[in-house]
Amino acid sequence: MSSQKLGFYSSNDIIFSLIPHESKVFIHPSLLTPLGIRLLYSTSYLECEVFRVEGIKDDKSYIRRITGVAQYRNKLLSELRAYAPCADLVSKINILLLGPVGSGKSSFFNSVKSVFRGHVTRQAAVGSDVTSITELYRMYSIQDGKDGKSLPFMLCDTMGLDEKEGVGLCMDDIPHILEGCVPDRYHFRPKQPITSRHPTFITSPSLKDRIHCVAYVLDINCIDSLSSEMVAKFKQVQKIVLNCGVPQVALLTKVKNYHGVLQEDFLNMNNTMTSQSQIMKIQAMLKIPISNILMVENYAPEWEQDPLKDVLILSALRQMLRAADDYLDDLPPGITVEVAGMSQLNMCD
Repeated sequence: MSSQKLGFYSSNDIIFSLIPHESKVFIHPSLLTPLGIRLLYSTSYLECEVFRVEGIKDDKSYIRRITGVAQYRNKLLSELRAYAPCADLVSKINILLLGPVGSGKSSFFNSVKSVFRGHVTRQAAVGSDVTSITELYRMYSIQDGKDGKSLPFMLCDTMGLDEKEGVGLCMDDIPHILEGCVPDRYHFRPKQPITSRHPTFITSPSLKDRIHCVAYVLDINCIDSLSSEMVAKFKQVQKIVLNCGVPQVALLTKVKNYHGVLQEDFLNMNNTMTSQSQIMKIQAMLKIPISNILMVENYAPEWEQDPLKDVLILSALRQMLRAADDYLDDLPPGITVEVAGMSQLNMCD
């Protein structure tokens, strides 16, 4: 009896064990962060109570799938921590978030920061579905941990788009943002776009100042109810972005049934989490390849991390960086950073 222990396995690896006669518990390192445990994976305990939990899936592979999500999350984290922009033309990738008020632009930044910080954060103020809280242009950097290095990408947050003219982000500001002429913390004015006469206007931006990928952020639950005016606004924005040659992705937020991924192959996200008709509607509206239509559930009211949410957030970020790499890789061979910046400025004229 004294040699007995209670153990749970995933494949051939033990992921959790309880050793009563030694008053010790062992937890696999891959489960520490998802469970919110910050102690060593092997530790002693004073008291122990064992409960029978009803409702756990009786599928024999359930534990394996949970462990697989945690392991895949860690793999994505390692990959993004080691990421470097291709071609050595820039040190950081600038990703612009564009979308209606309340679509989840600021929440996506908060979510990305939360994953790398190790706990849920609320740096960017989140807007309502009526008016935009975001009035400043913000270029957010992401640190790996509280005192870690700054990662090689920036998330650029903007005022929300509005279907009405003279409300929300001004269309005339978008080319200047894409070109890299708008400084961090610039205060948006819906009826008065920035001009070269503004005291902080960047008159000679280089490639490092420009936007390298645009993400159109949309609430997946509102796709079917987008007004014709908002669809027209998106197409107007997209024409500007295409004219500047910047790659585009669509980011669908507020995917409530993301936990269903655990019941299937968690890598097969598109078919599991949402109907194909919604994806096809976005594809038809924005003419974006299905592989660049990404889905997440941001951290909003929660205070604890979820490994599956992290997988979706990190997967979306990785695809944005890959799109930016394709953009940089497609620049003419031997082009310099300064010449690349001026060349792209001419494209937007």
